[in-house]
Amino acid sequence: MRSTVKLLGFVLTALFPVWLAEAQAPQLQRDISMKMALAIVEGASERCATDGYTVSVVVLGRAGDLVAALRGDGTKPHMLEFARLKAYTADTNPRDQTSLQFKKSSEERPYLKQIPGIVFIGGGVPIKWGDDVIGAVGVSGAPGEEKDEACALAGIAKVADALSARPRR
Repeated sequence: MRSTVKLLGFVLTALFPVWLAEAQAPQLQRDISMKMALAIVEGASERCATDGYTVSVVVLGRAGDLVAALRGDGTKPHMLEFARLKAYTADTNPRDQTSLQFKKSSEERPYLKQIPGIVFIGGGVPIKWGDDVIGAVGVSGAPGEEKDEACALAGIAKVADALSARPRR
């Protein structure tokens, strides 16, 4: 028994520096670049303009931080904030776009409606690189949440090639 305890102590002593070094290593995370965010904003606003809608578009990074925002000509000031809230909801609950989250939250997760800053209405879509959510886009101002969402998806489609590239580890 005593030799087992000594062996275990030796193994732990030998592995502790390796574990400590790994614990101190910086995290490497993917995030949205400014160039990608601008392309998403452009794609979303172009789609809505083609459909005859003036909208505001917000792109957030993986931590919910603002990367890019555009308040469309003639849109109401609150549309920019509403677009941010839609993006924030999609970024912090990234399983689905916000229109699907609303349906699920009513049935499966009603407690989510109590979180400040969360809105369950279409127009917010998570941005994924592989399985990794790296941010979200929110669109507000089109006459109907399904139209906002279509524009958000068009913005993501504009960078689809970059998002489908095999992530480097």
